[in-house]
Amino acid sequence: MTEKPVTPYHNSTQGKKQQVIQMFNTISGNYDGFNRVISWGADIKWRKFVVSKVAEIHPTTVLDVATGTADLAIALTAIPDAKITGLDISEGMLSVGREKVEKKQLSHRITLQQGDSEQLPFPDASFDAVTVGFGVRNFEDLEKGLSEIYRVLKPQGRLVILETSIPEKFPFKQGYHLYTNYIMPFIGKVFSKDKSAYKYLSNSAIHFPYGKKFQQILDKAGYKHTQYYPKTLGGVATIYIANK
Repeated sequence: MTEKPVTPYHNSTQGKKQQVIQMFNTISGNYDGFNRVISWGADIKWRKFVVSKVAEIHPTTVLDVATGTADLAIALTAIPDAKITGLDISEGMLSVGREKVEKKQLSHRITLQQGDSEQLPFPDASFDAVTVGFGVRNFEDLEKGLSEIYRVLKPQGRLVILETSIPEKFPFKQGYHLYTNYIMPFIGKVFSKDKSAYKYLSNSAIHFPYGKKFQQILDKAGYKHTQYYPKTLGGVATIYIANK
């Protein structure tokens, strides 16, 4: 029996993709603040680690899939000469991102556009590197999304993913469940009236196949030399490296 996908709105008749668009359009104005609070600011360090792994291959073209409000796209401008394309399915998130890019005067380095991660609007072998920050668990079809990323990567290109995960050691595992089940929903209520959205962000993290399981999914999709790095308190987030 196929497990029902985790979606933002349980009573909706829409598919996951449409629900995710609705959710992020609704919470876009509060998303950055929520992200800082629930990660205790560690998400900034995690993104720097992602950038360092991308910089190892000296890319000139980078695609940031599920770019959201463009935090990772902006961080990637630390790589000299790299042109960044940020793609997201939510126009609400992109509008916040565009304001940030303009304010930082990075429009000459970053291009933001709306698009579907599972139908990337780019030719084969377009990018030296692709990044995804807190986005793959929102894919409606995970394998299709990873396959599309593989398609647009150049030979010897690199994919770097930052995603939430669950610590496996005591007491971090128990603390994580307490935090996500009780504290995160409370913080979500403070940031937005859309309670379902923040509950989904918590539930989707719990049900995502993290660590070795996700590494195996990357291997199956054709990526080579895959690695993963649990970060902070035994793995509340994990960074995955995969190569074409």
